Amino acid sequence: MTTTQEQSQAGTGPDATSAQTIRFATHPSRYKHWDLSVDGDVATLAMNVEPFGGLREDVELKLNSYDLSVDIELADAIQRLRFEYPQVRAVVMTGALDRVFCAGANIVVLRSSLHSEKVNFCKFTNETRNGIEDASANSNKRFLAALNGTASGGGYELALACDRILLVDDRNSAVSFPEVPLLGVLPGTGGLTRITDKRKVRRDRCDVFSSIAEGIKGKRAVEWNLVDRIASLSQWDEVVAEEARELAEQCDARPKAKGVELPDIVAKVDGNTWTYEYVTMEIDPAQRTANLSIHAPDTRPASVSEAYEAGAAWWIFQAFRELDDALLNLRTNLRDVALVLLRATGSAETIETTDGLMAGSHEEHDSWFVNEVKHFVKRVLKRLDVTAKSFYALAGDGTTFTGTFLELALASDRIYVLDDPDFDVHLGVTVANAGMFPMANGISRLETRFLGEPTRVAMILERMRQIPADEANDLGLATFAPDDIDWEDELRMAIEERASFSPDALTGMEANLRFAGPETMETKIFGRLTAWQNWIFQRPNAVGERGALSCYGTPMRPEFKVERT
Repeated sequence: MTTTQEQSQAGTGPDATSAQTIRFATHPSRYKHWDLSVDGDVATLAMNVEPFGGLREDVELKLNSYDLSVDIELADAIQRLRFEYPQVRAVVMTGALDRVFCAGANIVVLRSSLHSEKVNFCKFTNETRNGIEDASANSNKRFLAALNGTASGGGYELALACDRILLVDDRNSAVSFPEVPLLGVLPGTGGLTRITDKRKVRRDRCDVFSSIAEGIKGKRAVEWNLVDRIASLSQWDEVVAEEARELAEQCDARPKAKGVELPDIVAKVDGNTWTYEYVTMEIDPAQRTANLSIHAPDTRPASVSEAYEAGAAWWIFQAFRELDDALLNLRTNLRDVALVLLRATGSAETIETTDGLMAGSHEEHDSWFVNEVKHFVKRVLKRLDVTAKSFYALAGDGTTFTGTFLELALASDRIYVLDDPDFDVHLGVTVANAGMFPMANGISRLETRFLGEPTRVAMILERMRQIPADEANDLGLATFAPDDIDWEDELRMAIEERASFSPDALTGMEANLRFAGPETMETKIFGRLTAWQNWIFQRPNAVGERGALSCYGTPMRPEFKVERT
């Protein structure tokens, strides 16, 4: 998900111009906040936050507290461990400071950030934590949180994303959620969900734990299942090594696997146009829209070994890294954009071949790479699912919404299909649409789309081919299917109407509709972020003149409005 822009660009409104451009390009050689080391099949990620190395030079990131820049590096490190270090089976996450693992999100940064910055920060952090759990489930790695000191708020939430939690028993170090008693907000990166749904801590104990600012330590933390084990300072290194080895042995050994280096993704920015190799994004500030297109080339690897040889340049991997970058920039640096118009073009045969490779069961020694790319594509599609923009897929003349590209259309809020026999419009179904890229709710986008008509999913999957526009419309794949006469006018009215609506209302509406189907820990995390944090971050009890976030670290005590809503 790294990127380099030749020219930066921010949004056009007051919310955008008051904030700096965020860059997602990084590399271990440029890390300021994490130390990544690899010893055989065990990697160590030591949190060592540079106090004045964050996004704002005027804010000190004390006690391993973090801002978005710290999480950008962490996300990059997890990505590189998956692709560049396939031999690694266990990852130890620990702190490099004495008696401190992580103090959580930096309060001064939160207090002084725009609302959109706070929410985007929490969302990216959520995705990074989910990425750790996805790596554990799908990338032959296990994660140990070796808490060498106190883990507060987001620091403990990071630990909760790991497979096991080890806490030093030094009579001082604790785990805590101080957000409610001290800050008037909530553990915003999945904390309340993970201690109940993942670690299955009793509700009454969660209530107590979330109300004690100083947290819980030692044997009680183990008894309440807040951590898995404690270890004294004198035995710390020995126990960390023991736990890491135990986790590593749960995974298959890959001593001969060679990693794939991840170069920076480079976007050439010329005015309002962002150009990558396979992705193009054009911003229309007046209409508050972004035209986002993705293209499949005519040539493609036809085997796992050819895909592995192509490495990071394998077209599907490159294209979705570019798409990932575009989505991050839309969220963070182009916040005034209301509506994204998605188009897909290129060779349907290339997509069909590529989907077959990603769906296959391969025995080659380098098949791990194809598996990793498949899960990366899945994560990018999930990032689109939870991006607070409206998405319209436009299947017009010459478009190729096939297989993996069809998933982009199914992830959109609406699909417009040009239904006219004089134009070349097809939607293609491949094995990719049969559940290869599950949503956060655990089911496919087709199953989510047709919750009320489950038999229609089978009807569509029976058609593993290119489907003409009129047939696609009959199958329910189109939201609207105007002919050539009405196409431009209908799109124009739909675009103008969407851009006129309240962004706050649209964010809430879209999040509700996109989370249809089964409830999972992941849907809870993002649903609660949208509903709870989006609301609480704007309430005077948190961010008002005498709100808890505003008063934290000052002589003033917070004053709360006492009515409960």
